[in-house]
Amino acid sequence: MKSTNICIIGGGSRQWAISFMKDLMLKEMTSGHIALYDIDFEAAKNNESVARRMFKINKAENRFSVDAVESAEKALTEADLVIISIEPGDTRYRFGDLVLPEQYGILQTVGDTTGPGGLFRARRALPVFFEYARLIEKCCPNAWVINYTNPMTLCTAALYKAFPNIKAFGCCHEVFHLEEFIAHLAEKWFGVEKIDRHEINVNITGVNHFTWFTSASWNGIDLMPRLKELANKAQTFADKTDIAKQRIAEEKWFDCDQLISLELLRRFGALGAAGDRHLAEFVPWFLSDEEKLHTYGVIRTPYAWREAEAKRKREKQFTDEELIAKPSGEEGVEIMRALMGDQTLITNMNMPNIGQITYLPKGHIVETNGVLSANSVRPLIAEEPPTAVKALVSRIASEQEIALNAIWENDDEKLFEAFLLDPLMKLPIATARELFNNMIDFANSNVR
Repeated sequence: MKSTNICIIGGGSRQWAISFMKDLMLKEMTSGHIALYDIDFEAAKNNESVARRMFKINKAENRFSVDAVESAEKALTEADLVIISIEPGDTRYRFGDLVLPEQYGILQTVGDTTGPGGLFRARRALPVFFEYARLIEKCCPNAWVINYTNPMTLCTAALYKAFPNIKAFGCCHEVFHLEEFIAHLAEKWFGVEKIDRHEINVNITGVNHFTWFTSASWNGIDLMPRLKELANKAQTFADKTDIAKQRIAEEKWFDCDQLISLELLRRFGALGAAGDRHLAEFVPWFLSDEEKLHTYGVIRTPYAWREAEAKRKREKQFTDEELIAKPSGEEGVEIMRALMGDQTLITNMNMPNIGQITYLPKGHIVETNGVLSANSVRPLIAEEPPTAVKALVSRIASEQEIALNAIWENDDEKLFEAFLLDPLMKLPIATARELFNNMIDFANSNVR
């Protein structure tokens, strides 16, 4: 594999960028230069210092050089691979995303993809992505660009909106968790000690975080009948409120049992293929109240924890032992190797629809499987989901399209249309307008 110029935009939290570089250490054929850019230059400098220590600890200092760079333009110049993983705006803006809607009775489990919180996060993020796309067109138009930032669909769409010929796609690990869940079930069903998630073959369709499996198999065996049987057992949906309360006490905000995923399979004939926390926000039935949500074992991530966690990450000091390279479970480095010609990889990806999904508009960012090889990304045609699933996803896609154009045109009146269309919006129009205006005021308050 040739030496690669990598530009990492964001990652100043001292977590994601460090995990990616750890994965690089484990692949001895990888080498090159890493440019770190963050709007907080001090955070980028901290990551540079940690990276240099990590390269030394893992005996990789001869394979990689790394520098924090003060300007995005300089960081992007002559890049082969660009990775974007940013927090759009100060974490305190999440108060507006999460707490203000809650004051009006609108509950959100995550609030970074859909719902009022997802739309306002997009309002902050997309102008930044428009600018990055323009800089990529200027500085490294042939680079491959991987987006990890939420809202995944809209951020990736923003790159194409500003630079239509960009070579970009979005990557998300939510699908991995459901593959692991199915692998564990298959171990029990077939008495196998260990099944790797990569052995579970699935068809993926939908948009990010509202993705669906219409088929799943292992070793040539169709697993959908067994999954449907599980979804139709009453005991599968035994009340998980006690588990939810325990998770709150232990701050296990991200744990779930895939019960919402199975509920969607039971009701609509396809398996929701993201974590329950994300799936719940795209449909109104699970977030009617906290008590109902808890029966599925799902809990909401509180704003106060997010603020404290952001501070913890900023101040994180790594020990040498923590910098010893171990697999992160992410696929960023494997994707890079494939694009640079070192291997072929099939994985889920978010790309413009060129026909891989028939029921959504051409050009819309959709999530399916795809094949990555030397300088090539090719989405695979997805199987048709049931009609009800098409209807659910199509509604979300329409809302996303309205939001994209509204933010591109800097038109908050048009964004209010998307706000009203969102499945979680249950308020009378006048009250919805009041909430929207309050969120606009907070978003414009220059929290810093």
